Amino acid sequence: MAIQSINPANGQVRATFPELASADIHMQIEKSHRVFLEWRRKSMARRRDLLERVEKILIADRGKFGVLMAEEMGKPVRQAVAEIEKCADVCRYYSENAARILHPEKVKTDASESYIRFDPLGIVLAVMPWNFPFWQVFRFAAPALMAGNVCLLKHASNVPRCAIKIEEIFLEAGFPPGVFKNLLIGSGMVEMIVRHSLVRAVTITGGDHAGRKVAELAGRNLKKTVLELGGSDPFIVLADADLDLTVRMAVDSRMINNGQSCIAAKRFIAVHEVSEEFEARLVEAIKKLKIGDPLDEGNDLGPLARPDLVKELERQISQSVQRGARILAGGGPLPRLGGFYFEPTVISGVEKGMPAYDEELFGPVATVIRAENERDAVRIANDTGFGLGASIWTRDIDRAKQLATEIDSGLVFINGMVKSDPRLPFGGVKASGYGRELSDYGIKEFVNIKTVWIA
Repeated sequence: MAIQSINPANGQVRATFPELASADIHMQIEKSHRVFLEWRRKSMARRRDLLERVEKILIADRGKFGVLMAEEMGKPVRQAVAEIEKCADVCRYYSENAARILHPEKVKTDASESYIRFDPLGIVLAVMPWNFPFWQVFRFAAPALMAGNVCLLKHASNVPRCAIKIEEIFLEAGFPPGVFKNLLIGSGMVEMIVRHSLVRAVTITGGDHAGRKVAELAGRNLKKTVLELGGSDPFIVLADADLDLTVRMAVDSRMINNGQSCIAAKRFIAVHEVSEEFEARLVEAIKKLKIGDPLDEGNDLGPLARPDLVKELERQISQSVQRGARILAGGGPLPRLGGFYFEPTVISGVEKGMPAYDEELFGPVATVIRAENERDAVRIANDTGFGLGASIWTRDIDRAKQLATEIDSGLVFINGMVKSDPRLPFGGVKASGYGRELSDYGIKEFVNIKTVWIA
């Protein structure tokens, strides 16, 4: 089976790569384990120096890496460059803080001395998605490597050039070969890797269907997992919200990365006092967006990453309209542009039982739902199988903080767009997965928390 890099702006194949054979994968796992036995002994200072070099490479070549992302998965190039800068930030955070976070903790007990160590586990397999092809990898790899683990990457099959480039960056920085290794494989090879006795943990970012399969497989083989899965984030607009700010951020929150983000706002829940005005202003703003070549910095949106994503959005919108929803802007693909483009869209009159209410819409489609009051807004926000991010828009901060305690999600942002930050834990609940990435909590997901007791 061949793995192809296809430019979603025009559908043209840019490169083709052979998939690794199972024998080669087994050899690589064994090699990675041998490398781990040496890497785990490297000092924290040495790991820090190498990760600092990665940071410098990312910053120096961010324009080149941004173009690569735009060409391979359609991200607007301005956003792609910002993604590279964020990867540099996470490298900086863990190079500066890993030693502090993982320093042994003394605990007073009946022993003469007792303490807790944070030792590496070994090989960690990362199954990563295409939508943030650099960031998703670096937010996993930076803490895992600083903790002394080694990494195997199974990246999404439609971003092989990004995957190859990431491994090259680590090698250029001086990381020993095999400490970070990209595997050009399809999803069918994941089970074999998870089953391998030398692979100690798995992290996956992707849809909940894939997450359930990996979690089930890892559970049968007693492997630690972290799952960062889909989301259907509520964007709650209360009666006293600053609508100028709220509408502007609503557009940014929904349309970032061409609408292909797990933490993009997807369900816009406005209380009745402001629902009509918010909806009208949102439609007006979204109609002004420019869509086209992602390498043109004047465009706000590029294409979706694959043609099947276009078809899935068409299905979800069509079935929702058949059940009573209304299209207020956009509504379909743009074949005249020659690639996998989809119009920025607003759907209203959305109710339970419609795909636009019940499912994650992964593309530039905003779903507007009207709530009777703030209690009803919270009910609607929680009326989903997902629980990744949420935002609340109001001038009453104390009231918003109280409502935040009632929202079933891993992140709640008040008067701000949901985003990830290396200093804060990132992850969800319910069908959005479990475990945390980033911050002090993230680096401790893949360590052996070891008790040492001395008589």
